[in-house]
Amino acid sequence: MATSTQVNPPPFQKGSVGAYKELAYGKYDKERELDLAAKFGAASYPNYLPVWDNENGEVYKPLTPFEHYEHGKDADPTFPNLLKDGTTIEDITASIGAEVKGIQLSQLNDAGKDELALLVAQKKVVAFRDQDLASLPIEKALDLGRYFGRLHIHPTSGAPAGYPEVHLVHRAAEDKSGLEFLNSRTNSVAWHSDVTYEQNPPGTTFLYALDVPKAGGDTLFVNQAKAYERLSPAFRERLAGLQAVHSGYEQATAAQNRGSFVRRNPVSSIHPVVRTHPATGEKALFVNPQFTRYIVGFKQEESEYLLKFLYDHIALSADIQARVRWQPGTVVVWDNRVTAHSALVDWDDGQRRHIARITPQAERPTES
Repeated sequence: MATSTQVNPPPFQKGSVGAYKELAYGKYDKERELDLAAKFGAASYPNYLPVWDNENGEVYKPLTPFEHYEHGKDADPTFPNLLKDGTTIEDITASIGAEVKGIQLSQLNDAGKDELALLVAQKKVVAFRDQDLASLPIEKALDLGRYFGRLHIHPTSGAPAGYPEVHLVHRAAEDKSGLEFLNSRTNSVAWHSDVTYEQNPPGTTFLYALDVPKAGGDTLFVNQAKAYERLSPAFRERLAGLQAVHSGYEQATAAQNRGSFVRRNPVSSIHPVVRTHPATGEKALFVNPQFTRYIVGFKQEESEYLLKFLYDHIALSADIQARVRWQPGTVVVWDNRVTAHSALVDWDDGQRRHIARITPQAERPTES
């Protein structure tokens, strides 16, 4: 059984497949953001506006491995506590994604949370509409996330004052720096699974809308289990037992280059190229071009050749992808172990895009 380990910085980072694609944000001025009500409307949740120095310059100690308990294994597969009478569920596509209405995630009992973990593992990504999560005290939202694992504190992102466990995806009103990025790129797609450089990468993950453009700013998701299944038996056999290095060094460097904080020294970890989900038993590809750097034991050209094939396979497989449209009150829950995703920067009028992520860590990846 292949397992994960932590390693020193990758020996060949520059030029290898998987170079970090930094979608830079314009300079953020909190007072200016609060003053833009006439043009863009005031920030709906000013308590969620980001700060970067919650820790007063403190550098956190390295994260230590832990044993994760997978609640999806305890779930009733008929979902009696999650999909009650009056709740509707509609598939987004035939192979990935669903939309649910008529249930409040904040009101779930433990059995309902177990069922949530299993449903999300099966559907890969589920959009829950008309939720109250953003309106609750932030600590209440974090309590929901804590049920699913130890909460991750992102090493470089902004967070609400006093709540470093909340990762904020925030493009301020009037910020058109995404268009500047497209001056040197043909698109904004950057497929990744979140913080896979950690020894315990995330599992059941929550993202909820605070302010979103009227149109644009959607998120793409791809079914990494289906991507693995689509490969030929002989190719799947070749991937068995392979391991790859996932690096957080490039992300930390990008933060330093823009004058931001790095709360924890960057790490790299070795994970299986194919991992097994503990609740469903599915195998899924576990590589992504943002953080995967090379395959252990392969020469650089060999590693790049194989990783490029896998990345192209993931990116071009539109028939196993879903596009989730954000709406006010939407909470998107996905399983980071069996998906990859990408935000889209496709609106050009400076509307605010403000989304919060709660990121429970899961087990160390294994391939059984």
